[in-house]
Amino acid sequence: MIVLSAPSGAGKTTLCQGLLARHPDVARAITCTTRPPRPGERDGVDYYFLSPGDFEARVQAGEFLEHARVHGHRYGVLKSEVLTRLRQGQDVLLNLDVQGAATVRAAAAQQAELQAALVSVFLAPPSMAELEARLRHRGTDSAEVIQQRLQAARVELARWREFDYLIISSTMAEDLRRMEVILEAERMRVGRARLPEALGVEAAALQPQPG
Repeated sequence: MIVLSAPSGAGKTTLCQGLLARHPDVARAITCTTRPPRPGERDGVDYYFLSPGDFEARVQAGEFLEHARVHGHRYGVLKSEVLTRLRQGQDVLLNLDVQGAATVRAAAAQQAELQAALVSVFLAPPSMAELEARLRHRGTDSAEVIQQRLQAARVELARWREFDYLIISSTMAEDLRRMEVILEAERMRVGRARLPEALGVEAAALQPQPG
């Protein structure tokens, strides 16, 4: 379970899309939100777009792994989205803000299955000036909203040490290469890797022997 977080506009959604396009063995956990769809976004593909009432009903039913209010809208990841894919042996990618990542981290600490799977990555812009330029280039927010996002970014950037890995954004290709390095390294950890069955080594033989 890879949690990728970044300030709004830093490029985490584009990075997630690039990783998913190159790695069909990585599954994206689709986030629920109450915000209106942006041009080109599709329900059930980019997000699950829910009414405020439907979202609240799911909160009360305890269906979310994490949920938060960000920039006036609610976002959340369903437990079923993550656990089903993990139990199928898939790597799961979560595109979350810093607040959401903290909530997942706390939830994982209470459930061994999630704790063992969790890897967190923080994507930081190279400068505040570059972040502002990216937000303006996106063309979806007013000047007032952009300033609000920049103020929130300063708070989020101060929390980068809460994550397992830090990527300072460069080009899209370089950011993707670094994510792939992290993915491959985590897959080779002994706690997650598996020896080929053809080796005939029993799982019990891999356990540490009492000294």
